[in-house]
Amino acid sequence: MPADAPALAVLWADVLRRATPEEQVADLEAILAGLEGSRDQRIVVAEYDGELAGAVHLHATTMSELNLEPIVRALSPHVLPRFQRHGVGTALMDAAVTWAEELGIGHVATAAVAGSRDANRFMARIALGPYAVLRVATTHAVRTRLSAHRRPGQSSGGRQLTQVLAARRSMRRARAGVEN
Repeated sequence: MPADAPALAVLWADVLRRATPEEQVADLEAILAGLEGSRDQRIVVAEYDGELAGAVHLHATTMSELNLEPIVRALSPHVLPRFQRHGVGTALMDAAVTWAEELGIGHVATAAVAGSRDANRFMARIALGPYAVLRVATTHAVRTRLSAHRRPGQSSGGRQLTQVLAARRSMRRARAGVEN
């Protein structure tokens, strides 16, 4: 519902793009509009005593673009601080599991903000273990660091890559010889 966009913008403020509050609300209105009629995405909103207490974005998709194992991704399960420890997070994740079961999907995945100790501990307590680490930086920062790794006069690294691949092949051959 587009009317939920302002409240969701407050709830998800730490995971939305850095923009003005009006732009964040507009982003959420567009997301909510895109979900209308979607069979593989939904937002579940939790209420506590009639107030918005939390929400989660659910997406039936694959583990990754390379691993086609079906999963339900529970993205940004958030609970407002005053409603924490009232079962809201559990209810949100229960909604994800229930939907996965309805769809016949055997895995549920989520992502918690790296610095959120409570969220990560909660996910671990309900059996969700780490699968991958998503690291993010600005394009400029990555370009700067990549450029700093190149030695003067070094091209795009073709020769170095060849040496790395040859070293890996040698290591594999050596391990295969030890195992036999």
